[in-house]
Amino acid sequence: MNIARICLLAVAVLVIPATASAEATEQFRQYQFAAADNGYRLEQKSVPMPVAADHQVLVRVRAVSLNHRDLNMLRSAYGGDYDLSGTIPLSDGAGEVIAVGRDVTRFKVGDRVAGIFFEKWLDGAPSDEALVSDRGGNAGGMLSEVIVSHEDGLVAIPEHLSWEEAATLPCAAVTAWVGLFKRGHIEAGQYVLLEGTGGVSIFGLQLAHAAGAIPVITSSSDAKLEFAKTLGAHGTVNYRDNPDDWHLKAKALTGGHGFDQVLDVVGRSTLPKALEVLANGGNVALIGGLSGYGSDLPTDAIMWINATASGVYVGSRADFEAMNDFISKHKLRPVIDRVFEFEQAAEAHGYLESGNFVGKVVIRL
Repeated sequence: MNIARICLLAVAVLVIPATASAEATEQFRQYQFAAADNGYRLEQKSVPMPVAADHQVLVRVRAVSLNHRDLNMLRSAYGGDYDLSGTIPLSDGAGEVIAVGRDVTRFKVGDRVAGIFFEKWLDGAPSDEALVSDRGGNAGGMLSEVIVSHEDGLVAIPEHLSWEEAATLPCAAVTAWVGLFKRGHIEAGQYVLLEGTGGVSIFGLQLAHAAGAIPVITSSSDAKLEFAKTLGAHGTVNYRDNPDDWHLKAKALTGGHGFDQVLDVVGRSTLPKALEVLANGGNVALIGGLSGYGSDLPTDAIMWINATASGVYVGSRADFEAMNDFISKHKLRPVIDRVFEFEQAAEAHGYLESGNFVGKVVIRL
């Protein structure tokens, strides 16, 4: 059972985990999962404003962003016997603190924050409890005008970013950061292979370039590859034009050295080729999933070149905060392809599914 499926087995049954006042009449809008043929659909609801309990924070969400995981949840692609009906979609969002509960010390009203992907993974290795605290499909989902969160489940966002830009960070950016910096220990001058031009790969390109590494990126679109060059791509390869040997053409751009870092976001169909062009002592971050999670890992090939393979499923709050420091230092700005309005949530999901985008797809609330 893959870890994404495991995380979804602990779906909370309550949409609002705070104590609601009996006198409260103020309402706000949120989307919830509703049962549909072959999975779920998004249903807009009006719900009562909660009150922040001890150590809880109310956040007025200003923007959210989409990940491929969100499409899988609509399709019920992870299996299992849980029911997402009545829970809140999406893991990624940013907004402004509008109320704090008693004993809250990390934030005050007016602070600009983002939710962390795993609400209970703060630092170090994740516990079993942490790995079932992933936002989206539970009470912690972000596609809601107001959310309730424990103060520990939030981070301050870089000052130079807009709400829309900050909303793109929790999943894709942290995943790229952990793969390159925490697991890969990226260094200036290293060659980095990035697959496609979705959220993780574009963040990987930006982070690698800012670190002084040499990124090479693939796509099926020449227009997307030209855009990637403006973000710092050293070289590009169109895998549609080179379906059998795209990886070898990418390696040629390293002068035969191979790649010190690979963010393998596709999985079963790309991993063998990625390992074939991995440099001696290199690291491949196993993020995969676009073509399936299962794959035979040739451990002998990894051993003979003293390489490492690291499974990466986002990261901790500490990882998020370390990445934010780097983003602030280098004044990086996430790439947003298109911004939809709250009422267009279904259209935003459809646009993500089309694949006709670069970077991130955002919904403004």
